[in-house]
Amino acid sequence: MDALRKRISSFVSPDKNTRKNNSGLSQYTVRSIYFDSKSFSCYAEKHEGVMLRRKFRIRGYNEMTSDSWVVMEIKRKIQARQKKYRSRVLFKDIDKLLKNGNLHKYLITNGENGTDITDAGKFMYHIKKNQFIPTCLVTYEREAYLGKLDNGVRITFDKNIRSRLYPLVSTLYDDDGLKLLFKNHFILEIKYFRQDMPVWARSLVQEFRLRNDALSKYTIGIDANREQVLVTY
Repeated sequence: MDALRKRISSFVSPDKNTRKNNSGLSQYTVRSIYFDSKSFSCYAEKHEGVMLRRKFRIRGYNEMTSDSWVVMEIKRKIQARQKKYRSRVLFKDIDKLLKNGNLHKYLITNGENGTDITDAGKFMYHIKKNQFIPTCLVTYEREAYLGKLDNGVRITFDKNIRSRLYPLVSTLYDDDGLKLLFKNHFILEIKYFRQDMPVWARSLVQEFRLRNDALSKYTIGIDANREQVLVTY
């Protein structure tokens, strides 16, 4: 990881949403609760290689404060392409929104980071229709970098990835009982929003012999707690 940081330092800058920790690293904490059916249909679609699939999650960041907001998100994947439908709500209101579905009352809809109520409606529709329940909490620290010259490039290091099954939505920010998924590994993502990956990023892949894998933190989090899944099922 240190070698990768040094290698990309001339080409990227820390994402503005990161903050320096005690070690001087710019990062933030990502907390996601994934929803699935009682029969784990979303989990099964990933393992079966379904080309068109969706993930449903509530995501928050860092530590809980009185004005913390979370994102209701549908992550849609069609082969290698991804699209996200996102809507924001205050964390203190998320339980009430999930129960009564009153989007107009609880959604954050104004400002540049506001919400498209259509996206929120899609989220609620699928949750209710499929009777999805909170299935897995996945938490990790993320270092995020943006290209200095190629502003369409984003590189992230996701580390200290840990999970817990069947969380309450109200425990999104709790760290108790989380199981570490990787002891000696992290997940590196290189995202680019143009047709071709920049030359410096391609050379990074070649130099470090990086392998392209389709990894899902949700399914890995489920697999790490497999005994609990079997007992519950």
